[in-house]
Amino acid sequence: MIQASRRKLVLHLLALPACAAVLALPRPASAADPGEPIRIIVGYAPGGAADSLARLYAEQLRQDGQGTVIVENRPGASARLALDYVKRAKPDGKTVFIGPSPLFTIFPLTYKKLGYDPDKDLVPAAVLTDVPTVVAAGAQQPYKNMKEYVEWARRNPAGASLGLATIGSAGHLGTVALGKSAGIAITPAAYRGASPMLVDVISGNVSIGWDAVASMMTLYKGGKLQFLGVSGTHRAKALPEVPTLKEQGFSQYEYATSWYGAFLPGGTPPDVVARVEKMFVAASGNAATAAKLEALGLEVAPRSGQEARHRIQVERAAWKPIVEATGFVAED
Repeated sequence: MIQASRRKLVLHLLALPACAAVLALPRPASAADPGEPIRIIVGYAPGGAADSLARLYAEQLRQDGQGTVIVENRPGASARLALDYVKRAKPDGKTVFIGPSPLFTIFPLTYKKLGYDPDKDLVPAAVLTDVPTVVAAGAQQPYKNMKEYVEWARRNPAGASLGLATIGSAGHLGTVALGKSAGIAITPAAYRGASPMLVDVISGNVSIGWDAVASMMTLYKGGKLQFLGVSGTHRAKALPEVPTLKEQGFSQYEYATSWYGAFLPGGTPPDVVARVEKMFVAASGNAATAAKLEALGLEVAPRSGQEARHRIQVERAAWKPIVEATGFVAED
């Protein structure tokens, strides 16, 4: 009996190193620690549309049982600082960049030194919302749509100006291309944000302005602004009374509806990308969250990561001849 017990003890001790080795094996990259928080990185300061969108998704993900979700603001360089941070993060699905599409569709065409590979450094996980944009004018201006504005600009070339929060944006490039097509020069005027730009649009210091519907809706409803036309191929849900610029004959703005997407570091395993895609698409489907996003002037449009990649390529190809025609080059 004693010898048998000793044999069992020896066999048990011999087995311990093997068990320890199994326990010590590293987990694959896709098996992130479920206790580790999800970090959503935003390239803009708190309070803006991107920040509000990220915080709504973070709250919905928490309600959906995804654990702790933190929003981190890393503003600067038109969101490129945040993008650069995420591209260097561990590809485990725990660091997500929520950013605007121009980083992948327009910036690669306009920046001499982009600082990232738009097709490799980040992986699209999902399209979240569309961002309708609009050409606006002060309520007192005599033109009520884009056709009337072009005719006015022909008669008043010295007064044709465009207020912009971002030089090199879709609105800037589209308007320059429109001017070339119509034979008029619309001078861009750059501002440090939408708010000071809109003050000058309302007062008539600039003849028109361009930005997201979300940043102008309150002023429009308050009678301070009039909308000359919205971007894209269909009228904005929140503005069924405002025609698109395309239906007025100005195709230069067809792809000026940008969008927000969720992106992961390049090299993230496909199963992890699929998990994050499912997570964000499910969050988009919550009726209360969708209503809050639409109240911000955003249109909920959840799509897969594959559809996001396709959309990037289509839109970049559409903007390429417009950028080349304008000759615009962005400088850091």
